[in-house]
Amino acid sequence: MFGVAHYAAAAVFAVACWGFGRALLSRIGMPPRRDRSLETAMAAAAGLGLFVCIFQAIAIAGLFGRATVIGAVALGLLAAALQAPAWLRELRSRERAAAPFSFVEKLAVAVLVLTALPALVEPLAPPAVFDELMYHLPYAREVAQSGRLGVHEWLRYPWFPYNYNLIHAGALLLGDDVLPHLLSGLAGWLSVWMVYRLGVQHASRLTGLIAAAVWLGIADFESALIDISVALFVLAACTALWWWRESEEPGPSGQSVDKARGPRWLALAAFFLGVAAGSKYQALTVLPLVALFVVRRERRLKVWGVALLCFLLPCIYWYARNAITTGDPFNPIGARLFGFTNWNAADYKNQFDDVRAHAGWPNGFLWGVLFAPFALAWKRSAAVRAATVFSVYSLFVWALTSRYPRYLAASVPLIALVSVVGWQALLGGLADWLRRVLPGWNQSGALDRGGRWLGVLVVAIGVGGSFYMARRSVAAIATTPAERTAFLEAQVPGYAVMNYLREHVTTGRVYQIALSETIYYGPAPVWGDAIGPWRYSDFIVLPPAEFARKLRGLGFEAIAVGASAVPMLESQPGFLDHFALMYDKAGAKAYRILPPKNERTQP
Repeated sequence: MFGVAHYAAAAVFAVACWGFGRALLSRIGMPPRRDRSLETAMAAAAGLGLFVCIFQAIAIAGLFGRATVIGAVALGLLAAALQAPAWLRELRSRERAAAPFSFVEKLAVAVLVLTALPALVEPLAPPAVFDELMYHLPYAREVAQSGRLGVHEWLRYPWFPYNYNLIHAGALLLGDDVLPHLLSGLAGWLSVWMVYRLGVQHASRLTGLIAAAVWLGIADFESALIDISVALFVLAACTALWWWRESEEPGPSGQSVDKARGPRWLALAAFFLGVAAGSKYQALTVLPLVALFVVRRERRLKVWGVALLCFLLPCIYWYARNAITTGDPFNPIGARLFGFTNWNAADYKNQFDDVRAHAGWPNGFLWGVLFAPFALAWKRSAAVRAATVFSVYSLFVWALTSRYPRYLAASVPLIALVSVVGWQALLGGLADWLRRVLPGWNQSGALDRGGRWLGVLVVAIGVGGSFYMARRSVAAIATTPAERTAFLEAQVPGYAVMNYLREHVTTGRVYQIALSETIYYGPAPVWGDAIGPWRYSDFIVLPPAEFARKLRGLGFEAIAVGASAVPMLESQPGFLDHFALMYDKAGAKAYRILPPKNERTQP
């Protein structure tokens, strides 16, 4: 029932999103090439973006609370109820049934289902993933508790654009901290379905099925990180851009399909990009290519002005706030250009050194991009060619700026689709070569049978892998407090210490060392980080007496120390004269900061 309840809550929110989005799309009109399934997903994505704007507005006003969130969802459900009859009539009026699935397509469906099984279970585990505990969920919790947007300098990224985290804040108001996983997963599932439908529309059903499975396997469904939500909005923007491009194409009579509707799709694409840019800075890297794509066809200032307004609506708050208060609209990554504020030059260097240290290659499934120009779909479909250009551009910018795998996530859905087109071209060419060099086998059908059995073998192996991963994910589900505690103590280093401090420190601040990825489970707030104004290097390098005196002067009561840092601190002469052990578990420790010796009560 635990999983059913959470998925039911996510489904209710999804319907509310669709209600708002469908109302918006009905005002814009229908795309030139009808695909009701794709339109439904686009409507849900648009509604999700509108919820971001609604939550942002009420949080700016300081009115973000349980009642306002419930009211917004109720309005979305009302909009869905009003839109449902027309939508159902459209579904019943589909012109023709889809063609039967071939044997290979059935194998692809099996692969997709096997990939989906673990992804359905993963979100139900308690939060245990690095950045979601470091700043994504802590920020969402602050919004939920305070009812307003704020700058919290104890977080690693206090000036970050936090659009999608507002969806998580609403989830925390109405449910537990597992629900944000489901609402992050909602963005993932919408993008998976869109990849499938785009594949069907512009390449083939087989391409769509495999591409959806690839993106589903790469995407992160187990956490409240915002990468797959940014990927959804970038994908939706690209889809809306292509609808705009098709609406501007000359019809049989030489006239545009719909001159009035085209700019509306362009405005919608800009809105999606604005939601993405208000969720993560990396989404900004898409803008130069999009601007080049648009300016080739559209130069009217009025159209550009409306599109710019739609782009700024979801994201201008974050960038304007940063520019006004710190001088850096992209704080902290624009520090070298606009000046340092909460970070210094060493912090900036350390952060980018850390990104480079975790650099890697793209997932192996994505290398098919290299072979896309040899595919038949490349020759037939302008959309495939445009998606290939987008993919190559994204990979180039990513390789030039970071090579950090998560920073590529926003572009992966389209890259996956293009890659499958490329792999199909490569495998098709290999099959043709085998038919030429083995004509006897080809005539007897041995090659086709071998290919079928190879496909069956892949699916059979996938069954084992899928059930292993799903079983491991089921074991992570915690439906009782005892199960939750056991899971978190096993998965989150220092959880027990942070939880102890949350329950026992009530008057002063807590400073953490080497436990920045655990602060969500500590008292709010928890100060201290490797970078920023509360950097370790400004504290722990001091002699114990001065370290304790500085912490006391800033109102700190206790420190939490990760297992990796405990030996270094305790080895300093006199450390235990100024810090008293409060709690010790799994190597991590909590210490109370002792008053000066002359102020201590004599025995």
